[in-house]
Amino acid sequence: MTPKEALHTYFGYDDFRPLQAEIINSVLAGRDTLALMPTGGGKSICFQVPTLVMGHDNPDKRLCLVITPLIALMRDQVENLKARGIHAVAIYTGMSYDKQRVALDNCLYGPYHFLYCSPERLESEEFRKRLANLPIGLIAVDEAHCISQWGYDFRPSYLNIAAIRTLLPDVPILALTATATPDTIDDIQAKLGFKEQNVLRKSFHRENLIYVVRRTEQKEEQVAHILSKVPGSAIVYVRNRKRAQELAEYLNDQMVNDHMVNFYHAGLTTQERNERQQAWTEGTTRVMVATNAFGMGIDKPDVRVVIHYDLPSNLESYYQEAGRAGRDGRTAYAVLLYNENEDKAKARKRVIDNYPPKEFVESVYHKTMDFLQIGAGSGLGHRFMLHMDQLCHVMHLPVLQTYSALHILTQAGYIDFEEEHETQPRVQINVPRHQLGEYNLSREQAELMDALMRSYTGIYTELQYVREADQMSNDKSRMSNHQLLVSLAQRGIITYIPRSVGCCLTMTEERQEEIYLSPAIFEERRQRYISKLQAMVEYADQSQFCREQLLLAYFGETKAVPCGHCDVCRTLN
Repeated sequence: MTPKEALHTYFGYDDFRPLQAEIINSVLAGRDTLALMPTGGGKSICFQVPTLVMGHDNPDKRLCLVITPLIALMRDQVENLKARGIHAVAIYTGMSYDKQRVALDNCLYGPYHFLYCSPERLESEEFRKRLANLPIGLIAVDEAHCISQWGYDFRPSYLNIAAIRTLLPDVPILALTATATPDTIDDIQAKLGFKEQNVLRKSFHRENLIYVVRRTEQKEEQVAHILSKVPGSAIVYVRNRKRAQELAEYLNDQMVNDHMVNFYHAGLTTQERNERQQAWTEGTTRVMVATNAFGMGIDKPDVRVVIHYDLPSNLESYYQEAGRAGRDGRTAYAVLLYNENEDKAKARKRVIDNYPPKEFVESVYHKTMDFLQIGAGSGLGHRFMLHMDQLCHVMHLPVLQTYSALHILTQAGYIDFEEEHETQPRVQINVPRHQLGEYNLSREQAELMDALMRSYTGIYTELQYVREADQMSNDKSRMSNHQLLVSLAQRGIITYIPRSVGCCLTMTEERQEEIYLSPAIFEERRQRYISKLQAMVEYADQSQFCREQLLLAYFGETKAVPCGHCDVCRTLN
């Protein structure tokens, strides 16, 4: 089977987009490959097609291990592959041990082609041992910039990826990212142990995307004005949840005949996020006001405008978020609202909040350990739900700087701190099946108990995650199931721990009496953050050079010509 045959057979396309064929051929030649493709460039095809070709020709190389940090993206891609008749599975936090074992058995013995997991999953020694025996022919690393400390979104868990290359020494790796500077490009290849440098890139030039910086002291009014002038689907990015909700309410009040505005952030339930994203994707909601939790992995081609209400922290995230506009090739706008005095002052404060003094970080470590009652020399491997408001109140800590300190401690390897960690509901049945008749259960309770017993084999012996709780009873909503589970728990029939969303802290080392944060590394990261933030400020502040030309130069394309249609080009012309 040739790549084009696979593309047509499984995906219904007759030809590849620019650069896809070159990437696929590089992978099929067994070469480690770093592919740089802008948002919407079709990155998934670049590992899906070669995997299907390899699997057709050699069953011992039929499986692709896809590493991605986004659970929602995993699920979407798995469902899309299944809809095309391609066997795929994802392993993620909250999955029961039995389901993980079955998924890995299917990959070993069944006709599976894709196994999705998060980088954190690679920390499990048992998982790594299972990987060594699977028929893996390709490792695909999505959001590969996360492995680089030069990148804008460094995640220590990505450093686990290099270790599995020793388990699978002959398996090529395909690293994919939409944004990377020259330093990041070199670092990705080094951290992933590329046998030779091999970078394939598509120009970041977007002919149809018009970049605009609009100076204003009335940002709310400007958002409403822009949305009234540019019809079609839109995203408005803000930096915090409170503003997302307040701006959505304001826009709904202003746009009297267009009550199609909603908000999105990581504090919503999974069901709420899914419903809101689906409504926006289908066009029922026209405008989504969102934090950066929204947008990764979405596939909506007809977004006509992306507005940034607040100044992003770096040009990488700005380019990626702005690039969600106009993926259908038609004219679209990326608008950044800029209030010089206010945004510069906020940028200075952002540096202080994100990089508090080293002594403060050390203090947060010990105060958090005391708050969680973790003694010196203990805690290794334990996971705690961390109530940040309570921690900061009890320990007299400033909230924003404490979040930053915990992220710095994660990068230093002492803990693993996750914001917006979602713990799925857990249930254990306490009453033997043959005794349930004595409890006079209602029809709804009996149906739910029957669904639990059929779905979870170990539910009598230990608490089981019940991710599908909202589908347990055919004609009941999620809230109805929650109420039913509560009623069963009140009668002692089950033990029920409801779903929760909050911060999670995992001890990756025992509690230390003293911690060491390298002053040189700490200052290097701080300066790197300042440098990226300054580049973002300069982009917004200047009015002499083409917007797109500046962006392309930042990503290493130094020979680009003025776009001719950004706000600067139009003024100069």
